[in-house]
Amino acid sequence: MHEMSITQGIIDICEQHAGGRRVLSLDVEIGELSGVVPEAIEFCFEACSQGTLLEGARLNIMRIPGRGRCRDCGADTPLTALFGACTGCGGYRVTMEAGEEMRVREIEVDE
Repeated sequence: MHEMSITQGIIDICEQHAGGRRVLSLDVEIGELSGVVPEAIEFCFEACSQGTLLEGARLNIMRIPGRGRCRDCGADTPLTALFGACTGCGGYRVTMEAGEEMRVREIEVDE
């Protein structure tokens, strides 16, 4: 389960930026094409955050849909797979624009 190590990485990032203050909430973006299972991150978060500045923090996961741009017709197209076809022309020369991200977007710390 690689989500356990990803969750630990999220906690490490937040602790580095919290300046020793308790983290109240954090927003995490997870792309639908990233290969990360948001439910697994939620499951791991409580266990991984025990005894850290994030214990009891609210985890908000924002799912980012897959989106690409067709290099043939220039259309923006939704993607549900890494190698999807353009919904405009049916071509497969689609450049990924969104959906692979995995990042901590924001943390709220106690004063």
